[in-house]
Amino acid sequence: MRPAWPLRPWILPQRYLLIIRRLSPCQVRRFRSSPVSTAGSALSRSIKAPTHKQEAKKGEAKDQRVVATSHDLYALHTSSPGSPLFQPYGTHIFQKLQAFLRAQYHNHGFQEVLTPIIYKKALWETSGHWDNYKDAMFAVTGRGAQGGHDPGREIGEDEEYGLKPMNCPGHCLLFKSQKRSYKDLPIRYADFSPLHRNERSGSLSGLTRLRRFHQDDGHIFCRPSQIKQEISRTLDFVQLVYQTFRMGDYKLRLGTRPEHFIGTVHDWDQAEDRLKMALQGSGHQFYINHGDGAFYGPKIDIILTDADGKDHQTATIQLDFQLPKRFELEYDAGETGKGQLESDSSDTCSQTETPVLIHRAILGSLERFLALLIESNSGRWPFWINPRQLIILTVGNNAEVRQRADEMARQLASPDARAGAQTLRASNFIVDCDNSNESIAKKIIIARKKGYSFYAVVGERNLGQSPEKQTLDVSIGSHPNQHNLRQVLENFLQLGGPARSSPEGTTSTSLTLQQCQQLMKELELEYM
Repeated sequence: MRPAWPLRPWILPQRYLLIIRRLSPCQVRRFRSSPVSTAGSALSRSIKAPTHKQEAKKGEAKDQRVVATSHDLYALHTSSPGSPLFQPYGTHIFQKLQAFLRAQYHNHGFQEVLTPIIYKKALWETSGHWDNYKDAMFAVTGRGAQGGHDPGREIGEDEEYGLKPMNCPGHCLLFKSQKRSYKDLPIRYADFSPLHRNERSGSLSGLTRLRRFHQDDGHIFCRPSQIKQEISRTLDFVQLVYQTFRMGDYKLRLGTRPEHFIGTVHDWDQAEDRLKMALQGSGHQFYINHGDGAFYGPKIDIILTDADGKDHQTATIQLDFQLPKRFELEYDAGETGKGQLESDSSDTCSQTETPVLIHRAILGSLERFLALLIESNSGRWPFWINPRQLIILTVGNNAEVRQRADEMARQLASPDARAGAQTLRASNFIVDCDNSNESIAKKIIIARKKGYSFYAVVGERNLGQSPEKQTLDVSIGSHPNQHNLRQVLENFLQLGGPARSSPEGTTSTSLTLQQCQQLMKELELEYM
């Protein structure tokens, strides 16, 4: 007769497993109270349970939804599923991502444009999205340029529109709006317009899967002979950005012709060969995902892995021969045959030729990249992107100290401030001030928990007779790379005087207001 209660054979030595099957319920009770069983149960409780809790706590600390909530980055609401409402701190990080990319665009030849978020159904039929992507689009009814037969209706009120899931059709309209020459190519457009995709409600997750999102979208219109160079330049752009954000290793995935596609098999084979050549020439390892291309062309996807081991596609590079044909795009090829493929042997070419379109996104969805960045840094942001860069902590209840601390915070937040309108290149930092009655030890704990890169202590002894002699005791707070940040801070020790060891084990030094401003500017320039 087997006992009715569960035994725990996994906590027993192997030699007891054969014996326990022959024991009566009474003997089992005596055995479970024996030293061997008691020790085994205690060992199980002391080792297995805490390990599980530690793993759960570690995973929760990296979960982008948990971190975003604790750091006040964004909120979600059922009124608009899959569309985040960014808090001021989250907006700061989001805008820093955009500003970083804009700073790179000039060196990579991109010009930023603004395009509508809604187009008529006819445009989506021309591009092929209405036939191949309609299920993922939001259809909208609105007034158009053509009226119906019912005299009781306003002109065009039931004409069908679609919210854009992609920017490429609008950029094709921009290219077509002017006469182009081969000398103008390549033309590179960049666009941060919001995109809308009607994702299934069950697939929505934090910032990684949304219905409304922003993409650092870009489109390159080039000659066939420029394809390899443009793809190589884009791969270099990707590497530069991901090294700056210290995102670690990423994977390259080549998606080939899917089951449903537009264009000819010959065009697809040609496009896939071009992407393979570019990948092989880049020196990066890649793998092929058959049938994973977009309906208009093959693509290279950059894959990052999150804290749970799940892969996410971020950057993408897509080669497209179809949309330029559908929109009847053309450029003047002159008499030099500039538009020919490098492999062509023919010496003749038509007067006008169709450009090749390269779709590219470096971060991909900015919201998804932000989610991966949150998990990569566990909420400890590099200084230049941190929404909590510096906080001034006052010691004691001295009214003069509190007043001066507020003035320091304003001066550090806008070191280049002047009367009237501010310059476009003026530096601006996030500097807060804690004038509460809490003890300085508790203020430091709170500042570090909130994720401030630095905290500066100001007390009566920091107030000099003149503003130039007033100092702040600066210490490192929360940062994903403490070692590098400590080295930068130590470079200022000769200016600020001898370093002191704080109770938390961090290096602190006294800096004047001007030295502190210079430190923050250097950290921002170095993307620390």
